[in-house]
Amino acid sequence: MSSPRRSTLRITGDTPRRRGEDRGRQARAGITRAWQVYEELFATVAAGNARSLDVPALALRTVRAARAWAPELVAEMEGVAEGAGVPFWTIAALNARTEILAEAGAPRAGECSTLVRGGPRTTGGQCWDWHRELADAWHLQTVAGDAQGFAGITEHGILAKIGVNEAGVGVLFNILGHADDAATGVPVHLVARQVLGTAGSFAEAVGMLTGAPVSASTVITVVTGDRAASVELAPAGSAVVAPDDRGWLVRTNHFLAPALAAGELRGRREPETYDRHRLLTARVLTHDGGRGTDASDAVALGPDTLVRLLTAHRDDGAEVCCHAPAEGSLGSRWATLATVAVDPAERCLTVHDGGPCSAGPETWTALTAPRR
Repeated sequence: MSSPRRSTLRITGDTPRRRGEDRGRQARAGITRAWQVYEELFATVAAGNARSLDVPALALRTVRAARAWAPELVAEMEGVAEGAGVPFWTIAALNARTEILAEAGAPRAGECSTLVRGGPRTTGGQCWDWHRELADAWHLQTVAGDAQGFAGITEHGILAKIGVNEAGVGVLFNILGHADDAATGVPVHLVARQVLGTAGSFAEAVGMLTGAPVSASTVITVVTGDRAASVELAPAGSAVVAPDDRGWLVRTNHFLAPALAAGELRGRREPETYDRHRLLTARVLTHDGGRGTDASDAVALGPDTLVRLLTAHRDDGAEVCCHAPAEGSLGSRWATLATVAVDPAERCLTVHDGGPCSAGPETWTALTAPRR
């Protein structure tokens, strides 16, 4: 399996600073390009909502929160800035892009859809949707040298996003929206990085997530070889959402936990998240073809099956596989940039560069989490 154009960064280092420097050196050109787009995106979204943003100040505010929670993450970002030859606050802003966009009042139309099938061999995957202008601003990666080696995908300059580590702990990522979202807490991408680099078990990952002092909302779905749960994070608190009685987790971009749903913002602004959730829920209910009704009968959710379930466009009732319009301004052109399948038991994920409708047998890249 191979990808014709997507780079893989092999990042190593025996300290956070050295791992950051290695990342910065390897991704220097990509970081510069990504920052140019994000700088424009922050300004465009803020102007469209009649808001004024002090991006350096917001970025450094999240750094203070991160330093209090996990100072090694700040040291790693400092290394990235040094290796890439850019100001530290720009790397902090890239890692806090979700929080800064929340301050700017960004709409989140598009975004991601996730499926997980629990059981004796728990597997899952997702579409990663983001701005079409950032289609070349991400890469594959393996990271060694922390407590856990891990593999996954992320954007240039951002420490982690979707992935799986050597202990078989995987994370999938969907942005949510809460009325209290802001840029004051630990960035959610840094929280995902901490889980991938340090969690040795399902319980450790869930405990780390529920204790993270975030200020912007997301749901990080933890997947191990035999367990899964979605951890909803918001300024108002956290909640753990278990799979249904058939072992399925279906996630789009709204809260499922009632206490957090009371502050729902995303679903009220862009109700298409409910359409995607309904469509995918209906599909997984018929997926097993009568072979079983609970998680003990689960069939592994491999790339081919994942593609069949996630390939859905507007004519199907919901745009799970997202395509950017030919015309439009920055901030309005959403696309599925990657399709990812995770097999935690094998410490492996496979990545297709693009939406599920364009995936084929030869389009997947396989990555295995490195040993520390």
